Amino acid sequence: MALRDPATDPTRMHESMSTETPPPAQETTGPALSLAGDFLKVLRFYSRLPAPRLAFETEPHALPDFTRAAWAIPLVGAVIGAAGAGIGLLTYLAGLSTLIAAVLTVATLVVVTGAFHEDGLADTCDGLWGGATPERRLEIMKDSRIGTFGAAGLTLSLALRVFALTEMFRLIGPYALLLVVGIAAASRPLALIPVLILPPARAEGLAAGVPLPGSAALAISIGLGLAILAASAWRNDMLAPAATGLIALIGVMAALVRIADRKIGGYTGDILGATQQAVEITLLLTFSAAVNWTGPV
Repeated sequence: MALRDPATDPTRMHESMSTETPPPAQETTGPALSLAGDFLKVLRFYSRLPAPRLAFETEPHALPDFTRAAWAIPLVGAVIGAAGAGIGLLTYLAGLSTLIAAVLTVATLVVVTGAFHEDGLADTCDGLWGGATPERRLEIMKDSRIGTFGAAGLTLSLALRVFALTEMFRLIGPYALLLVVGIAAASRPLALIPVLILPPARAEGLAAGVPLPGSAALAISIGLGLAILAASAWRNDMLAPAATGLIALIGVMAALVRIADRKIGGYTGDILGATQQAVEITLLLTFSAAVNWTGPV
């Protein structure tokens, strides 16, 4: 999850929080409306999908308070995944090739989120491998321009997701789109795990200032995301591959945390965005390999 302020820059997260940035608004209302307000704030934060302004919301585009709204992260992820799956299903049913269906599915996910996580991945690749010191790496990560490492990382991310999904389309048809929803739901809370392990790399950044969930709230969020992933995998008889993918993620996450700690001394919003991409790619590759082993439905 590359963090961003939807009130000031809806397409990028970069850590530009000043001391004047107000804390998330605390509207006084009943529990049900409060939950709805938190969900809509998280939806606005993670996506460009239209979200109505509720009557009691004084600052609808304020940053979400993830200490109390972490539960909404996987649900918003599922909504984002469903948007991509819907376009993929229409494309598949129209009789277009599995490659085109996969491309349009991934393209929809990118457009719906405003390339939110892709931006974090590109900045992370540029910063971590384009600078010689932690200070220079953090400076590069704040630069809006994309460099060689960022372009290469972004290209590889899009290619791996498209080709993995193409293979899934080929062998299990539109049922692959259920896994798209499950992965979108699980990858976003899982991307916050570095927050529990590393300190913020930049004290003045948005990632350091936005209220992020503690271990208990994040555990609930991850559990809900994994439940959605398990439900989508169960329909495809893919529970064993899902478990294998989660085991693989332990190694992937450990490597990402280690690299971030060694190169910049902590996490940034871009690191979280890159983590989401790594989780999504790992799960897609795992399911793609699994369907090749089991064969077509």
